[in-house]
Amino acid sequence: MTYEIRPLPPGTTASVTAPPAGSARGGGRGGTLVAVSDLHVRYQENRDIVEGLKPESEDDWLLVAGDIGERVSDIRWALELLSSRFAKVVWVPGNHELWTTADDPVQLRGVARYEHLVALCRELGVLTPEDPYPIWEGDGGPVVLAPLFLLYDYTFRQPGVTSTREALARAEKAGVVCTDEHFLHPDPYPTREAWCRARVAATEARLAALPEDLPTVLINHWPVVREPTDPLWYPDFALWCGTEATADWPVRFRAATVVYGHLHIPRLLVCDGVPHQEVSLGYPREWQRRSRVPGRPVRILPAAVAAGDTTGTPA
Repeated sequence: MTYEIRPLPPGTTASVTAPPAGSARGGGRGGTLVAVSDLHVRYQENRDIVEGLKPESEDDWLLVAGDIGERVSDIRWALELLSSRFAKVVWVPGNHELWTTADDPVQLRGVARYEHLVALCRELGVLTPEDPYPIWEGDGGPVVLAPLFLLYDYTFRQPGVTSTREALARAEKAGVVCTDEHFLHPDPYPTREAWCRARVAATEARLAALPEDLPTVLINHWPVVREPTDPLWYPDFALWCGTEATADWPVRFRAATVVYGHLHIPRLLVCDGVPHQEVSLGYPREWQRRSRVPGRPVRILPAAVAAGDTTGTPA
């Protein structure tokens, strides 16, 4: 028997219920949970790598932690391919999926664009942050898989900087301005910070309602703690990398591990005893410098345990 966590209205207690007959939710007992992010398939070299991604078992689940690409057609191509190969794919959006660029026939912005991508995923059988949280019962389980969509609110500031205005001015002076400022629209929210606050509040309530005897795997495109941004070549870029509001979530919500991307610095970092796995492929100019085979999904469970900072464990 497999189970899923269903989100309930505020003020009620979460329950575990059996899914409908034939549901694929609830990870296969013989499979492995693996993850990848930042596939950026507009680059042909990356597209070739995605075409070669295959599971080692028919029961493997794949977590895709955002930044497949900018055009809806590219996102569909990748998710359709991966969902035909893996037993289940779980997707969270990155900033690139939320861009509205001139060369994409789909000109939806902000929330409307995100909802369009959620509908696309449901058409393909891909799980999203808007779906019931499934329980992974394979190797390393049972754990609740919690795909998150949280954005950022410019609170990953440099020491001594106390306001968003000051932080953005400092970044601009340093020549650091994220492309999100041009292409990631928050409509109908007035700002990206407001959209972030709304996502954090709704997600926090949902996580708090989970059964306290079950650990979680938190899956987000942006890191949920500040520490992963420490090695950035341009420290001011951290502004576009997360929110201080989630700093205690890995411990508070019993994370067996946290999965993220965005930074293009694939590694394992342990914070407060919780492994944080950055699972990005990145741009060709980045992965071509690495010794490891590019694009191999990272095994997420059983969770890696290491002292300090080390590289992730390929599947």
